[in-house]
Amino acid sequence: MTADRPYDIVLFGATGFTGALTAEYLARNADPGTRWALAGRNQAKLAAVRDRLAELDPACADLPLLHADTTDAASIEEIAESARVVITTVGPYVKYGEPLVAACARAGTDYVDLTGEPTFVDRMYVKYHDAAVRSGARIVHACGFDSIPHDLGAYYTVKQLPEGVPLHVEGFLRVRGDASGGTLHSAVGIFGDTAGMIRAERERRQVEDRPAGRTVRISRRPAPKARIGGGWTLPLPTIDPQIVVRSAAALDRYGPDFSYGHYVAVKRFATAAGMAAGSGALLALATLPPTRSLLLRLRTPGDGPAEERRARNWFSVKFVGEGGGRRVVTEVAGGDPGYTETAKMLAESALCLAHDDLPETAGQVTTATAMGDALIDRLVKAGITFRVLDAG
Repeated sequence: MTADRPYDIVLFGATGFTGALTAEYLARNADPGTRWALAGRNQAKLAAVRDRLAELDPACADLPLLHADTTDAASIEEIAESARVVITTVGPYVKYGEPLVAACARAGTDYVDLTGEPTFVDRMYVKYHDAAVRSGARIVHACGFDSIPHDLGAYYTVKQLPEGVPLHVEGFLRVRGDASGGTLHSAVGIFGDTAGMIRAERERRQVEDRPAGRTVRISRRPAPKARIGGGWTLPLPTIDPQIVVRSAAALDRYGPDFSYGHYVAVKRFATAAGMAAGSGALLALATLPPTRSLLLRLRTPGDGPAEERRARNWFSVKFVGEGGGRRVVTEVAGGDPGYTETAKMLAESALCLAHDDLPETAGQVTTATAMGDALIDRLVKAGITFRVLDAG
């Protein structure tokens, strides 16, 4: 039984930038009585993180420090077997993430990460979903800005619409933020191996069950059906719509025929054109080894902006949902998406799995499927907005 384990939560990767923010969030906001520990390969750096946490909460001076290294299978097995929930911020996940997923799937340990890497998520499903189902582990990827606002936002929108009818939802992202070093390295990895991404997706489709008697799909429309104010929209080729439709496949509440379109919204044509050109350039540069190496040198994983800069950042995702003769507009909004709010979402996901009364799920599951309303409640209390803007 995982309840008998010494730790409710183990945080792996606390010496990185986002990992340290996650540790600080837990130090300030963990549910009373939460037993947690820090894990990593450099004990001196972990001790320095603990010292900073003790300045926020003197009780953190006694936080256990655990050795864990992705190249040391025994150490990874040990932290998986000692915790009820493991958080990992150690990426790129396609390079470093598999040993911990495997260990948690075997040990029946719940797992959360920040990945936005489709290849990694699909490979982990193919290799470890069945083992996690057998052990009872909940493997929940994409528990940060990728993809909680979009997954839970679509879920929240669906709940405002009639049941048992075809539904179509579109999400529109507006954002001001900074890409982290980890995000850059993950993006370069994705763009540099599109063939691998396509292959992993195909292998997943061959083994993944389809919802019986229901249809779920990503809308591939280059332009959305709905309009949200002025400006321009572009399809947003991130992992988010894949996560949304997997929630839809798992939950009957999304109706007999569900589709989801995912877009970024900007005010000026020049901005839209620049984003399109930038994505094309990144794809081209990431494909060639020499230019890929140059891209990876632009920012190191673990780097991040100062608090003053993060305080100016924000995000808003508006959703338009239609079905059964009704139309609803909702919004999920918060502060700095890439760091501050991501650390908050990751920590609250782990706390939710550790402490809340949740639906019975196991295997690779989404935030909407595993946590749904309970996680929305936690995020609202933590300052992230979920609201209905218009309903008719």
